[in-house]
Order: sequence, then structure tokens, then C-alpha cells
Amino acid sequence: MCGIVGGVSQTDLVPMILEGLRRLEYRGYDSAGLAILQEGPQGTDLLRVRSVGRVAELTAAVAERGLQGGVGIGHTRWATHGGVAECNAHPMISQEQIAVVHNGIIENFHALRARLEAAGYTFTSETDTEVIAHLVHHYRQTAPDLFAATRLAVGDLRGAYAIAVISTRDPERVCVARMGCPLLLGIADDGHYFASDVAALLPVTRRVLYLEDGDVALLQRRALQITDQAGVPQQREEHWSQLSAAAADLGPYRHFMQKEIHEQPRALADTLEGALNSQLDLADLWGADAADIFRGVDSVLFLASGTSHYATLVGRQWLESIAGMPAQAELGHEYRYRDSIPNPRQLVVTLSQSGETLDTFEALRRAKELGHTRTLAICNVAESAIPRASALRFLTRAGPEIGVASTKAFTTQLAALYLLALSLAKVQGRLNDVQQADHLDALRQLPGSVQHALNLEPQIQGWAARFASKDHALFLGRGLHYPIALEGALKLKEISYIHAEAYPAGELKHGPLALVDREMPVVVIAPNDRLLEKLAANMQEVHARGGELYVFADSDSHFNASESVHVMRLPRHAGQLSPIVHAIPVQLLAYHAALVKGTDVDRPRNLAKSVTVE
Repeated sequence: MCGIVGGVSQTDLVPMILEGLRRLEYRGYDSAGLAILQEGPQGTDLLRVRSVGRVAELTAAVAERGLQGGVGIGHTRWATHGGVAECNAHPMISQEQIAVVHNGIIENFHALRARLEAAGYTFTSETDTEVIAHLVHHYRQTAPDLFAATRLAVGDLRGAYAIAVISTRDPERVCVARMGCPLLLGIADDGHYFASDVAALLPVTRRVLYLEDGDVALLQRRALQITDQAGVPQQREEHWSQLSAAAADLGPYRHFMQKEIHEQPRALADTLEGALNSQLDLADLWGADAADIFRGVDSVLFLASGTSHYATLVGRQWLESIAGMPAQAELGHEYRYRDSIPNPRQLVVTLSQSGETLDTFEALRRAKELGHTRTLAICNVAESAIPRASALRFLTRAGPEIGVASTKAFTTQLAALYLLALSLAKVQGRLNDVQQADHLDALRQLPGSVQHALNLEPQIQGWAARFASKDHALFLGRGLHYPIALEGALKLKEISYIHAEAYPAGELKHGPLALVDREMPVVVIAPNDRLLEKLAANMQEVHARGGELYVFADSDSHFNASESVHVMRLPRHAGQLSPIVHAIPVQLLAYHAALVKGTDVDRPRNLAKSVTVE
């Protein structure tokens, strides 16, 4: 949630900050702002521009003011403390000397605010961030420089944060700090930069350092210093970002979501490439210690949130059917606050597209506190927090996902979970050479099957036109495909704002059937598997009550279409990989329904891409 970018440079930093904020728009936000240190006739001035709405509006306001400067900070805000108003937009300023931008939530801000008000500070916003600005100003009165004041200030904070601070008293410096929220530094010939996402830095550099929790850094034009909160120097490895600048361009597509839906055959092929080339080599896929860690595993615990959680609901069934191993799937934000019984032989698997999802990261931390050492991260960002905190990691290679509603991250996570089931089955002696060859051959066919499903887009557009006038929808599935129904309902809610719910089809008669009438479209995930006959009976229950059915079937099944039963045929049944293929049409249905309704597809209201707050 939110985004920050800025730095200290020999050249005018304003265009870089505005472009960086534009590249961070996908994270979700409702206001934006920037602050610049600019030399004036009386010395260094702190100039700030903020606006409610889009970065384009901020850009216009900045141009009108004619801001220029080599030291600055920028921010896109997603409202948590305080409503959507200019007074609550970042940067926050203290005494016209200190400016701060902040991602995250300060849990003890009420106590800090009371303390600072007692010390004479006046607050102009409802945000938790303003306490940081006043704290830094307070400590700067006695601290030797901004770096020392920032370290003292963050020592008072409880919660999650990534912050950046500038000051008129320290005009050649930017200080940043991280705890629980993503933050990285960029190194270039003309200066040093920071951002919450590497995409924001690509216009100026690919040389990056990823900060760890507790790091505080001082950025100057020709110097960079990283310490902990006590001032002890820290070393962070430099990386060369492989992210393509073109990944943030739409190309021929109308929206990033549409682009990312169509990138799934390539993303799946890239994700599976290592497994197919290595014939399921454990060290190559999961890490050098994978064989030893997997050999002692007797069960699996999945921790995730949102769409990633739905992926684990499929993965749990794959683990049990392919590897014969008990598996649980829990929401990270529930697991971390309940009493659970640790099992040192259990493999704890976390899933996160960004690798920075706070609920999931804190759940992993809780599992490790309980004594779980067998940890595996499945993630799309190699150097993010969750993989770094895990014993093993798997990179899904989906490429950047800009649209808030996850698509290719979801299907590549499913592919990774299938590989995990095969790998554990292999270690447990439940996968012979013939079976392994059959599974790998099915995986080779998967990108082609997904492309076949994508080719149905024109027909799905027709269905979407019918959906756009509805207020509610039901999604049904059974077995492996119930989580796909959940994901389909979520996608429709996220971007079209049509209320949708998903049920295992057998649950209809236990209550939800009362909702069915001609105004309630019912989407059915109906692969040609062993549950198809049962599912057909559930569909008949809907049909008998006047409900209108939209059925995603396989080409080798035998559903008859009628006036109230609409059938769309995907490729032939893909066996256990069928959930990945059936995820495609529900994504397209949500996308095109949102198009008809005219919503902001890539940036749906009230939502953010990287959820770094509780």
C-alpha cells in the first residue's frame, strides 16, 4: 500500500520523483505529494505540493509552482488514519523545517501524539505519520545531525514503517528507515535514491540495495551509509535489477490487467522451465538444502492471504492426493493470533506475490518463534522480505504485476504448488519415473491449454455484457475447482464492484439456494472430472428455481445449452492441472464486466497492490 520515492542528486529531482510516483500508481492510492529542498535568497526552503486524486493532478500542480531541486521526497497515500483530504496527504511537515513520507502504520501514535502535543507541537492532520515529522524535529534540536535524529525518532516507533526524511538544516541529506515495509536504495553516478519498489528507480538506475528491518540509511550525493538504530554500521549486498522498463508499459493492451492475463502462457512457461529442464531436481528448484529439509517433512502448513490463500486451497489438495501428505491452509492474519500446536517436522510454506505482505510475513515470523525451521517461500520478487526470512525459496518468474487484481501471479503460484507436490512425492518415494514423466509432460502442455482458454475472450465479452447490469452473482465449484470459484468471485468484486460469493456446489441446498432467482447469475466451474455428475445435479437445483447458469465446461463434456443455461467450452480436461486452465475465463469475465461498467480496472477503489499494513 502507498508508495515512496526520492533521493539526492546533482540534477533536478522533480521529474524523477513524478515519474517514480506514476510507476507506483498500481500499488493503490487516493492522494499524492512531494517536497523539495530548494535554494532561495534567504537560504534553503522546504517546498511542498499535495493533491487529492491522481499523480497527473499532482504533476500539473508542481508544474504550476515551478518546483526544482536536487533533494526531495514523494509519496502516494492510501488512507488509513484520517480521510482522503489534502491535509492528510504526505509529505508531513514539522515547523517548516522537517518533511516526512511514510508507508505503514504506527501503532503507538496516539501516545506519541499526546506526548508531542504536551511538548507544544500543533497537529494539522489526522494521520499517524505527522508524529514522525514532529519526533524527528524534536530530536534534531539536540542531535548533531538529521541522521542521528532519525535514528532516535524511529526508536520510539512501534508498528510497520518505511520512511524518508529531509530537513532545511541538513540540505544535502536524505534519511530513510525500514521496519516491516519494503524499502530499497538506488545507486547512480549522479546521486543516491530510494523507493518502495524497484520499478520507480528504473529511469535512473538498476543498481539497488534492499534494506532489512531495523536499517536506517543516510543518502548523500556521493556517499551512502547504513546502520541499525543504535548506529552500528550494516552491510547490504548490491544487486543489479533484471526488471525490464517495458514491463511497466501497456503495449497494445487497454489495461495492465488485460496485459497480465494474456502474459500467463509465457509466465507459466518461464516458471516451469527449471523443473522441466532439470527433471524435477530438488536443489535446482528449491535450494541446496531442499533434499535434507524435505526428507524430514511429515506435513505442510500453508500461510497466505487473499488470492494467494486461494492458491493454497488448491495446493493443499494436490499435496494430499499426489504426495500423500497432510496439509493445512491458513490465512496469515488469523494464524498469527491464535494458539497453534507447532510441529518441528512440518514444512511451513508462505505465498506472496510481492514478498512483502505484512500479514504473511508476520505469520512466518510467528511460526519461526514457535520453533518451525523448515520454511519455504513461494514469491514473485526474489529479494523481498519473505524469501529472505525463509530457509528455502521458489521464484515464480511471473514478471511484474501492475494491476491490483492478481492474475498471472495466481496461476504461477498454482504451478509452483504443483511442483512442490511432485517434489515432496518424489522425496517420499510416491513418484516413480513413469509417473514423473507423465506429470512433467502435462506441465509442458499447460501453457498451450491456457492460450486456448485465452482465445475464448470474444465469447466471454458477450457474457460480461449480461453481468454488468447485475448487482449480485454466485460462483460454484467442487473439489479442486471450488477455490477457482472463490477466486472468480473475488475478481468480480474487486474490479466490477458486483457483489459475488462462491460456494462448494454441494452447499447450495444448505442455504444459498434461497438467493437464486432470474436476477442472480450463477457461474459454474464444470470440468470433466469425477465430480461432474454431482455438479450437474447441483446445477439442476439452480435451473429448477429459475436461475440463469453460466457454465465453463471442458470440450470433452456434454452439457446442452438452453435459453437459461449458457455453456462455454475450454480445452479438453487438463486433469489435476485443470484449476489453472479454469482460472483464465473467470479472470476475463471479471475484466470485461468491469469494462462495461466503466470502473478503474487497474486501480479499483479502496484497494492496494502490496498490503503492508494490518
